[in-house]
Amino acid sequence: MEILLWVKLVKPADMSNAEFFEVWRQESVAVTAALDAGGIKNVWKVAGKYEVIAVMDVASGDDMDAAVHNLPIWKLGFAHLVPEISWTPLRDYRAWGEQLKELAKG
Repeated sequence: MEILLWVKLVKPADMSNAEFFEVWRQESVAVTAALDAGGIKNVWKVAGKYEVIAVMDVASGDDMDAAVHNLPIWKLGFAHLVPEISWTPLRDYRAWGEQLKELAKG
């Protein structure tokens, strides 16, 4: 199942820019590896914001949890940098179009 992942990051006032961006750099290495391996279909950094959007391919909610908790930001104890995370299951629009044929019949 494909899911849309939306992550907002916040740099704590008491954290240096160097430390914040180093954690994010390590995260980017892991995310790029997952992208190359196919687990992440695509990923974007929102321009002008500390936000990341990705489309991932997972088999279950267990896989979603495992994917997130295996990323450096969690493994290194920096989960507090991510105060907001959103998951949205995605469905192929063609399949929805087929279902609409039945739904439209009443």
